Amino acid sequence: MSDLVIHRVSESAYQDILALNQSEVQYTSPMDLERLKLLDSLSSYHRIAMINSQAAGFILVMKDHAAYENDNFNWFSLRYDNFLYIDRIVVGKEYQGCGVGLLLYKDLFSFARQEKIKIITCEININPPNERSLVFHHKLGFREVGSQFVDHKKKQVSMQVKLL
Repeated sequence: MSDLVIHRVSESAYQDILALNQSEVQYTSPMDLERLKLLDSLSSYHRIAMINSQAAGFILVMKDHAAYENDNFNWFSLRYDNFLYIDRIVVGKEYQGCGVGLLLYKDLFSFARQEKIKIITCEININPPNERSLVFHHKLGFREVGSQFVDHKKKQVSMQVKLL
């Protein structure tokens, strides 16, 4: 996709990120402007993918030992050192299947190698299921290393790791 550009997130992109997140909130978690500002300040890697000046997707990632209070991040923190945790990746519906997510991940993997980080972590909903995400992450080499219930046992997530 030659017209796709990946940028570091700036405040000017916040409204686009909020809109993308809201469009896929059933697979991630709600996020308002205050929450986005907090997550951005804690992140070590936060990028937005633009196609023809339109926001196509974004990824927000924390490094181990970030001052981030999150059940899934904490789960990985108890088990791994020197890792990156993908808090969320969202691709707009009209751009799904166009390679946006793949390019965001390739850029993240390049960043991780540059930082000498060999473990990438994330969680994927398995109840309710997010089959598309499970298939996508499996193709990229992520493997389940556990599972847990979150959100007052309303959701079950698969804890996933990719070794670089």
